Amino acid sequence: MDEVKLFGNWSSPFVYRVKWALAIKAIPYEYVEEDLYNKSPLLLHYNPIYKKVPILVHGGKSICESTIILEYLDETWPQNPLFPVDPLDRATARFWIRFVEDMGLTTWRMFCSNGEEREKAKRESLEMLQIVEEKGIDEGKFFGGEKIGIMDLMYGVFGYWLGVIEELIGEKLIQVGWFPRLHARITNFLEASMIRENRPDRDRMLVTFKALRERVLQSK
Repeated sequence: MDEVKLFGNWSSPFVYRVKWALAIKAIPYEYVEEDLYNKSPLLLHYNPIYKKVPILVHGGKSICESTIILEYLDETWPQNPLFPVDPLDRATARFWIRFVEDMGLTTWRMFCSNGEEREKAKRESLEMLQIVEEKGIDEGKFFGGEKIGIMDLMYGVFGYWLGVIEELIGEKLIQVGWFPRLHARITNFLEASMIRENRPDRDRMLVTFKALRERVLQSK
């Protein structure tokens, strides 16, 4: 089998989407940690356009952007599928993938702002979370039913990183009383053994993201 490498950074939610997918599919790979403030020649070689991680290298060829990588993994290694088989279900999953990516941008605005700008981003985030709670969750232990799938990777990553943001800014969005179904599925995903054993250190994330927030606010 051709060699698989993953270029990433320990604090990136996009990288962890891919890491967790590789674990679910039991795909052996070599991990290469990147310093995003001092990018290696290999990173720039494999992703010369966006110059960011994650980058999956399979047989010497690079695949970039986390959602594209996830589809590639599913098509190349069909065991333990992430995406639904039915075309309509796959299209629906892609819709909710786009939705959580938009939601991530909104919560990031909340993290990187203060005052009215932050309040506005918070209101928008809560509205989007309510849409997911009411319309984006099927029955079952996980988003995709009884097995972890693509929706869990997308929303589970969102939930873990949002938890760090919530702690740093003193806001709690995904509360059990407000979003019980969403809260339950994110919790079930993050406590699954293969996910729990491969989570980034929360204390280290708090330090890193606190410093990042301070830099962003100072630059405004």
